[in-house]
Amino acid sequence: MTNSSHWLSPVLPLTSVGNVLMFLFSISLATSIIVLNVSVSLSILLNKALRSQNRFMYMLSTCLSDICSGVSYYYAGVLDVRDSFDSPTRTFYIVPTFLGLSYMAILAAQADRYHAIVSPFKYSQLMTRNRTLLVIFAYWVYAFLIVAAHNLVTIGVAKRITSMGTFVGNIFTVIIMIGLNVRLFIIARFQLGREPPSEERDSKRASVYLILVVAVFFLGTWLPIFSHIIVCNIIGSTCYSFRNEGTDPLRILPRVNAVLTPILYIRGCSALRATLLTRVWRHCCRRKKRVMFDESECVRKSCNT
Repeated sequence: MTNSSHWLSPVLPLTSVGNVLMFLFSISLATSIIVLNVSVSLSILLNKALRSQNRFMYMLSTCLSDICSGVSYYYAGVLDVRDSFDSPTRTFYIVPTFLGLSYMAILAAQADRYHAIVSPFKYSQLMTRNRTLLVIFAYWVYAFLIVAAHNLVTIGVAKRITSMGTFVGNIFTVIIMIGLNVRLFIIARFQLGREPPSEERDSKRASVYLILVVAVFFLGTWLPIFSHIIVCNIIGSTCYSFRNEGTDPLRILPRVNAVLTPILYIRGCSALRATLLTRVWRHCCRRKKRVMFDESECVRKSCNT
C-alpha cells in the first residue's frame, strides 16, 4: 500500500456492515464533540456575566481543547492512523496534547473551586480574572513546550520522556484529582450545609457539584487508559495495541468524555443553558428556518412561472 492510499483509507475497510458502522460512529463522534463544545464556548463568550467568573474561563479552556480534539479526530479516528513515534501517520504528539489540555483544565478547575470555597476572601484577592487567564495560558504553553521537546529530540529519547513523564504524571494527578473530589464532596455536603440559606450558598454548592460530576465522568473515561499506561510501564514491555486509534476503545473513551463534558456543563448550569437556548441554538434555528422559507419561496415562484 502506498503512503497516499494509506493516508486516505478509512479507519476500517468498508467491506462489512460492522466496519461501515464503525466508520460512521467515528464521524459522528468527531462532529458531536465539535458542535457541543462550540455551542458552549459561544454561550460563554456571548454572556458577559459568565465571562466575568473564573470557573467559566476553565470551562472555555476545556471546550477549546476539546474542539481541537474533535477536529483532529476526523484524521486520527476516522482514518487509518496509528499515532506512535515511528508511524508514518503520526501527529507529532499534537493530538494527544489536546486531550491532555482538557485533563489539565479540569484539574485546575477543581483546585480553583476548592480554594474559592475554603478561602473565599483570600481567593477573591489573589485569583483575579487576569491571573486566572494567566494560569490557563501557562498550562497551554507548557503543553506545547512538551510537544516541541518531543519533536526536537530523537525518537528513543522522546519515548523515554513519554514513558517516565506519563507514568509519574498519571499517578500523581489521578491521586490529586481523587483527593480533591473527596474534599470537595465533604465541603459541599457538610460545610456549605451549615451556612444559612442564601443565593450565594446555592451558587457555591451548584458550582462544586458540577465540577465534581465532571471530574467523576472524566476519571471514569480516562482511568482505563491511565491504568493501561501504568501497567505497561511497570511491566516494562509493549502492551497489546489495536490496529489504529479509531478502533482502540481505550483511546475512544477520552473522546466520549469530550462529548459528555459540555453536556454536563449545559445540564448543571442554568445561566449557561439559558444563554445556549436563547442566543446560540435559537439563532441557528431561526437562520435555518429563514433559509428553508427562502428556498420554498424560490420553488413556489419557479412553479408559478
